[in-house]
Amino acid sequence: MILKPLRTVVDCQRFAWTKGPVEYRQGQWINNVREYFYYLDHNGQLFLDDARMKNFTSCFKDKRFLNFFFWRLKLTEKDEYQQHFPYMSPCGKECNFLRCDDRPIVFTDLHEDEDLFVYNCSTKTVPFQPSKLCMFPNGRLYHPANFDNYGLVKSKLADELYIKFEFNDKGKPTHFHWKNERITLTNELLKFAEEEESTTESV
Repeated sequence: MILKPLRTVVDCQRFAWTKGPVEYRQGQWINNVREYFYYLDHNGQLFLDDARMKNFTSCFKDKRFLNFFFWRLKLTEKDEYQQHFPYMSPCGKECNFLRCDDRPIVFTDLHEDEDLFVYNCSTKTVPFQPSKLCMFPNGRLYHPANFDNYGLVKSKLADELYIKFEFNDKGKPTHFHWKNERITLTNELLKFAEEEESTTESV
């Protein structure tokens, strides 16, 4: 599927979520590959990275495109982009590079009847595993994903789920109430929060 930019191609410079600026031009040809650059926000909305306004009206909404984009998602193989655009979605002679506000997978809806988490505003889903919901020290809620270990639960959805949590005396979530069951939380994803904290301190 070929994606064409939604505006005139211009030279631009954007700051990524790790270190320093990356200079690029949307649609540039490098070694016979056409490159585009994207940004995924904490609500699971996908934008061209250099879009000046990033809101619901300017995000990509076509489900077929979103399904294809995230189905092809993998870690960036191009050395010069790895720290700034750590993910890529190849498409023939095009390659779409992605940076994100938090995680490359954001759970945007929950189909309660089927126990399925929808992610990145697409129709792609993963099984909802309530025992593996995990609240990180940053206050955000996470859940296992089928790519890069785990994904973020978007804020609005996390707020809806919050009332189902049970906390201990220290304010830590220990159980989740789901479909008349009191489910013990494994909190196994906390190891990734610790790894991120350790990496940040070493930089």
